[in-house]
Amino acid sequence: MPVPVSRPRLTRRGLLSAGGALAVGALPGGCGGADDSASPAATGGPWSFTDDRPEKVTRDATPTRVVAFTGVAAALVDFGLDSQLVGVFGETTRSDGSKEPQAGDLDVGKVTVLGNVWGEFSIEKYAALRPELLVTHMYDPGAFWYVPDESKDKILALAPTVAIQTARVPMNRPIERYAALAAALGADLNAKKVTDAKARFEAAAESVRQAVKANPGIKVLAASGSPDVFYASNPKVSTDLMYFAELGVDIVVPTKLEQGDYFEALSWENADKFPADLILLDNRTTALQPADLAKKPTWAALPAVKANQVTPWDAVPRFSYAGAAPLLENLAKAIAAAKKVS
Repeated sequence: MPVPVSRPRLTRRGLLSAGGALAVGALPGGCGGADDSASPAATGGPWSFTDDRPEKVTRDATPTRVVAFTGVAAALVDFGLDSQLVGVFGETTRSDGSKEPQAGDLDVGKVTVLGNVWGEFSIEKYAALRPELLVTHMYDPGAFWYVPDESKDKILALAPTVAIQTARVPMNRPIERYAALAAALGADLNAKKVTDAKARFEAAAESVRQAVKANPGIKVLAASGSPDVFYASNPKVSTDLMYFAELGVDIVVPTKLEQGDYFEALSWENADKFPADLILLDNRTTALQPADLAKKPTWAALPAVKANQVTPWDAVPRFSYAGAAPLLENLAKAIAAAKKVS
């Protein structure tokens, strides 16, 4: 479970999620690699996909009515799906009507939003969509991201579910798995937008390696702020951070981990426990942002904050090449520009 933000109890939803892996795998289904967990999408005939529980999900035909966590839906769009996506759940739109960053290129006007915040999932709307497949992240075994525990049984009874592991594996792994799922659902992974995105991702990963080599010794802390707690995320569990570390980034490893090992919860009095030259700050709307944090003296006193070496961090990344490439590009720029201050 990632950093608990604005939540009375520890839930995976609050934790900082992230990931990593050095070797960038080839796209399944035609771009230099294969994933045998799925049967090819076809006009007719049975369909199957083995998810990361691992459980083999089967249908009489390829699903054409897919409901997914918003970030998952956006990743599947990046891989070429479109009309197959009929509903989403999770933060999708903001109060001003604009899209949440995790929605990516998803056309939110063409899907039904079943819930726009943690804990919100309309079973009635879901049933009315006649879903043929539900897809979401799995940070912990048996836990379905943004599917409320109290209504999980009713929700899962309405359609088969695919869960993709998004913790304790490097970020390239869930990207490859969502690519494989998209291909199984009919996406063309040889399409130019997909191959271009993969090339951009690989170039961005290399830019991080080069930034670390050119500016060695920069210590990075991935963090999230709430009114009472400052969270330091664990690069040994979070997927994007794991990947960043394998690219050579020196990321703080918390020492007193909370449930699930995703993070260490620090009181604001102890916010300076881990010296850092650069802070990756959770940019979700559920987390405190720099303007809010400025009111906290211990935040303002951190060397990285004084040096203006704080950069936004997508703590729940979009697991596609198109979604992840900008994260790597921004990280490379931040590391290249950082100065040793801790």
